[in-house]
Amino acid sequence: MSTAGTGVRVRLLGPVEVVVADAAQAVNGVRRKAVLATLALHVGRVVSVDRLLDVVWGEQLPATAANTLQRHVSYLRGVLGEPGSIVARQPGYVLNTGPESTDVQAAEHLLELARRSPDRSEQVTHLTAAVALWRGPPLADVAGSAWLEEQAEHLARLRLEAERALAEARLSVGEHARLVPGLERLVRQHPLDEHLHAQLMLALYRDGRQGEAVATYRRLRDALRENLGIDPSPRLRDLECAILRQDAAIAAPTPAVVAPPPVAAQLPPPVPTFTGRDAELAALDALVDRGGAVVVSGTAGVGKTALAVHWAHRAAERFPDGQLYVNLRGFDPAATPTDPARALHGFLEALGVPVARMPSDPDLMVSLYRTTVAGKRLLVVLDNARDAEQVRPLLPGSPDCLAIVTSRDQLLPLVVTESAQPVPLGLLSPGEARDMLARRLGAGQIAAEPGAADDIADRCARLPIALAIVAARAATNRHFSLAAVAGELGDLDAFHGGDEATDVRAVFSWSCRTLSPPAVRLFRLLSLHPGPDVSVPAVASLAGITPQASGPLLTELTRANLLTEHTYGRYAFHDLLRAYAASLADDAEPPADRQAAIHRLLDHCLHTAHAADLALHPHFSDISLPPPRAGVTPERPRNKLTATAWLGAEVPVLLAAVPLAARAGFEGHAWRLAWAMAGFLHRQGHWQDWLGTQRIALAAASRIGDQTGQGHAHRSLGLACSRLRRYDEADDHLRRAFDLFTEVGDDAGRAHTCLNLGQLAERQGQHHHALDHSRRALTLFRRAGNEAGQGYTLNAVGWQEGLLGNYDRALESCGEALRKLQEVDDVQGQADTWDSLGHAHHQLGDDRRAIACYRHALDLFTQVNDRYAEASTYVNLGGSHRALADLGATRVAWRRALSILDELGDADADAIRADLAQLDASRLH
Repeated sequence: MSTAGTGVRVRLLGPVEVVVADAAQAVNGVRRKAVLATLALHVGRVVSVDRLLDVVWGEQLPATAANTLQRHVSYLRGVLGEPGSIVARQPGYVLNTGPESTDVQAAEHLLELARRSPDRSEQVTHLTAAVALWRGPPLADVAGSAWLEEQAEHLARLRLEAERALAEARLSVGEHARLVPGLERLVRQHPLDEHLHAQLMLALYRDGRQGEAVATYRRLRDALRENLGIDPSPRLRDLECAILRQDAAIAAPTPAVVAPPPVAAQLPPPVPTFTGRDAELAALDALVDRGGAVVVSGTAGVGKTALAVHWAHRAAERFPDGQLYVNLRGFDPAATPTDPARALHGFLEALGVPVARMPSDPDLMVSLYRTTVAGKRLLVVLDNARDAEQVRPLLPGSPDCLAIVTSRDQLLPLVVTESAQPVPLGLLSPGEARDMLARRLGAGQIAAEPGAADDIADRCARLPIALAIVAARAATNRHFSLAAVAGELGDLDAFHGGDEATDVRAVFSWSCRTLSPPAVRLFRLLSLHPGPDVSVPAVASLAGITPQASGPLLTELTRANLLTEHTYGRYAFHDLLRAYAASLADDAEPPADRQAAIHRLLDHCLHTAHAADLALHPHFSDISLPPPRAGVTPERPRNKLTATAWLGAEVPVLLAAVPLAARAGFEGHAWRLAWAMAGFLHRQGHWQDWLGTQRIALAAASRIGDQTGQGHAHRSLGLACSRLRRYDEADDHLRRAFDLFTEVGDDAGRAHTCLNLGQLAERQGQHHHALDHSRRALTLFRRAGNEAGQGYTLNAVGWQEGLLGNYDRALESCGEALRKLQEVDDVQGQADTWDSLGHAHHQLGDDRRAIACYRHALDLFTQVNDRYAEASTYVNLGGSHRALADLGATRVAWRRALSILDELGDADADAIRADLAQLDASRLH
């Protein structure tokens, strides 16, 4: 297509877009595209303002439309890249991009050349080039304008005319066999088109497939009768008769004696030990008839080339016209990326184009390539691409061809502008990793040491290149056990296969060389993050930048497949990439800078966790925090829902942050972080994690002589031990906490500890002692003026009065507790109190009121996500239903309780399971 020296092309035969110097430029906005399409369909001619307004807005013309049109034109001039590309000329505007600067002009010109040419082979060349210009439904993304929809229909008819003419020309030069797949696709798209069916019948007959030709006629006949109530035309019936009697008049023309074009077979050999990847192979299988492009992307060493080549060999017979392959060397330390013109030269040679016919101009070479492959069934593998610009000239552009592109980059521009289908490639599954080792080492060796094989897979992060390197070492040292091989895998130095291509450290480095310096710095710092994944705000604090600045850097790392966004807004990398990033950080980040980054990260975790805990318990308890460092942007969960969601997502990170803080010399962060997450771990039933973090917290606080921190850690350890039925340990921790809070003069801490001592005594059946502790806690909370604390303690007093049989006093105390907790809007405390009220009403025989109270409690426990308390209340609710002889409701409530307790791994589940069994047994008698 000529561009008249402007370098600008407007493409309408598909989605509307602009191409400047072979690079697609996005045109944003439907109305802007409509303005451009209208001008391009009148290229070189003035389109009046009134006409443009009518086409673009129709009857919904706003008062500001004329001004908006001017802004749209100004925007389009910027996209086209030249101020003179759209000229204001009365009474409107003219697109002034030169002759054949639109694909519509180019298609019409090629069709005219074909009509004028007496040479059938020349006709095929022109028509093939014309059909290749259509990229899909014309004007595909400017629906809504009646006039443009009419033009789209006209252009669709023009395409059909071109395809019919091309089929006719190819039939006349004896290309009937290669024509069949394309015609079959066309008749599926136009099931009532007699012309296309006639061409398909003739192509099939000439290819020796007489039965299929007749069957094609009969399918059309049946479709015409069913849909239109008519029979095929006399011409088509005559053709059927001619086929049936094998009339010489419709025989294939005698072909000229020419050497057949070579069938390209450029695929490298497949990896003989390839295994797994069933999902990705199935995805490629599903795309085989779709045409276009597929982007297989993934991190370095994940096996992109192996997958593409393996599948290409498997699918080769589906592409009878050949398979092209080129290594584009986009990430190669020993060579510069392959120039697309050089790759095209190799492709054209493989396709039988004489070197003398190859133009030197890159645009003309692309045009010749696409003309040569038009109508062919070709597979093109573009391996190791650096970016979309390297790939675009190599895409065949024919709907019967498929291009598979592999890259460490996600190549999003190809997905956006070329509708390429992404097939992301992740790490191997544990089973696939084991199978890969078995294929390389033998199933017997893996079966003899299955644990060591799994250990190797884990230490290799299930990354194929790492597994291949380690398997090669094991295979060449058969006297080594797999356990010994696994023991060597302590750092990245173990993953070296003898050259740069098989050195994991070097392979990763090629990806980093493509990054901007800020992205490389962020990659290094991410190795300091202790959790399995990281959020955008945490990344910002770690790097000391704003969340807005971190977004593009994370996108850059993700596109390079050095990170994966495995859940929306959360990023991770596998262990070998983490180790590589850590080695870069050790080399490039001074110790003081690494320590400052860890400090910022811990500040972020602590201040956000503290805010989340306060959102869940705003009035009950608190600790003091040092201010965050400069560059830290803590998150601020504002309500219980967002606080619960944040803690749920970040618990694995916080569990890792506590020991990191203790190791890195941030002992104050260690115990405060453990304090901030204790309530959430308690409510979720993560009692072993609760116990483990508090032990670290106690050691950290003791190391720096922080008595307040020690008091909080001892108190939390007492609660965790109590929940785990380690009552002696719990009592010891709680009494030491009480003494420490007394020494530092912390009345609130003493009050909390008294309340917890009461709960511990209650768990051991010591209800009088429990009541004494609760009353002492109430006195201390009143002295401290803590309304929420008084509410919790009044509920504890009421609960323990109820356990002692004093149900009226229980209702009185719990009623006062509920009023105080409602005044301070403490949802957790209200839920506990409703449960206590339900228990008192149940004991008094008022089970309908008890059920109402339990339902209040369940609604609130669900809000704060207190799973254990929810299960306990379901048990109580079932008891009240049973008292009313509603065994169905009893069973439902207890089953809900059992499900939660089993999920938490709580020993109380066995008692509920026994109660349910007894209930079911009673139903049978």
